[in-house]
Amino acid sequence: MPDAGLLAPCPCSGDWQGIPPLVLFGIAAVGVWLMHRMWRAWRKDGVSRMSKAWKIAIVAALVAVVAIVIINKQRGSSPATDKAGQSAAQTPQPVAGLPRLVDLGSVSCIPCKMMAPILEELKKEYAGKLQVEFIDVNANAEAGAQYGIKLIPTQVFFDASGKERFRHEGFFAKEDILAKWKELGVALSAGAPAATAPTFSRLEPAKADDRPKDAVCSMCDGDINSKTLVVVKSAKGDVRLCGPHCYFILFSCLTEDKTDFEKKISVTDWGDGKAVPLTEALFLYGADEKTGRPTIKAFAAREAAEKERQASGGNILAWNVLQEKELATRCGFCDRVVYPEDAAVVRVEGLYTWGCCSHCALGVAARTGKDIEVHEPDRLTGEMIVVRTASGSVASLEPKTAVAWFGLRQAPDGKFVSAGCFHQGFFVSEDNLKKWVEQNPTETGKAIPIAQALADKMKLSPQQIQKACKIGECAPK
Repeated sequence: MPDAGLLAPCPCSGDWQGIPPLVLFGIAAVGVWLMHRMWRAWRKDGVSRMSKAWKIAIVAALVAVVAIVIINKQRGSSPATDKAGQSAAQTPQPVAGLPRLVDLGSVSCIPCKMMAPILEELKKEYAGKLQVEFIDVNANAEAGAQYGIKLIPTQVFFDASGKERFRHEGFFAKEDILAKWKELGVALSAGAPAATAPTFSRLEPAKADDRPKDAVCSMCDGDINSKTLVVVKSAKGDVRLCGPHCYFILFSCLTEDKTDFEKKISVTDWGDGKAVPLTEALFLYGADEKTGRPTIKAFAAREAAEKERQASGGNILAWNVLQEKELATRCGFCDRVVYPEDAAVVRVEGLYTWGCCSHCALGVAARTGKDIEVHEPDRLTGEMIVVRTASGSVASLEPKTAVAWFGLRQAPDGKFVSAGCFHQGFFVSEDNLKKWVEQNPTETGKAIPIAQALADKMKLSPQQIQKACKIGECAPK
């Protein structure tokens, strides 16, 4: 990120050997004006006026010389000495035999501030293995020129012999810094604290899922309430869903032609349990008192819908109104329908969107190419986890102990693949994750660092992102 006080200066504020361009321009302007006055004096009044002009010229020249001396004297006192008591000659000297990481930034720019805790961690964890330096280029302007930097922050990697091996501009995550040292052939692991990456996994369910197949929702794997059952007619058989919302999720993920697709759908009358064509039903739309999550009940007749409304509250909606409402809120990564009450909140440059799951929330950084801020509750306790990214890496994590659960299932070919958005989540600690897994004996997957979850999304190509979470055809599992 450029620092307006030092880097990428405009032509009016550059440094031309200690004399600002505006001063030089002023001197030149005075010179031109004086020459013009002298020429006019010579033309009009001869030598007498000419001598006056020369006197004026001499005085102006003296003033200009004094101004230049003062300016150069002020600029000659190093900002580093004035602000931080550190000149270029006083910067830390390389330690023989140690690789060195130099971060050039300032104490004011945002990505520089984000680098500060990372540099401190590296200093502590790799003391005696790696020399880590921070140079404030606003306080030490000479260092910016010495290292030839264009943007701040800039990280410069030197090997043990003092040779520059790599440099990076902008925020650089700790994991990426360590990965770069490894790529450069510099081993830093010895002597560092033990890795804190989560290690918990469970690839075999603790309990077999013995629910009847027709009692399990084909979208979310939840239990199907017979009073809210939705059936999608497919060439491969009926697809059974737990309710209208899962139908809309499925609909938003389809890649096939959706013309008249709703004619394949039937919903269940809340009162008598009979199937009703989707487009002919009325819907009682309410909200859960505790969570605010919408509730939807279908009816074939208005009288029955009105009776239920008087008993439980809500509003009666026609099919087209319900459809517009349900399709209005989408995941910022995969474009899947979401309820905000179920989703992670994602902030992108002051604007807000949602992630249908914690992993898709991180994927917003990959889809937009922007830095994001994710707010996702712990799936066990509801404690909020906040992830901030910079340049495609995790810049900060609150709390630092938070981990991600990567839900997996075994495909027919024996390989493990994503179990889908309903089986992903964040947890404030690995202990919380283990407790949640114990409470959900059919869940399978593994714990991974949240930084890895983000990195996996950032590796996706635009074509992969476009296809993310899409369903090629409506078919039963």
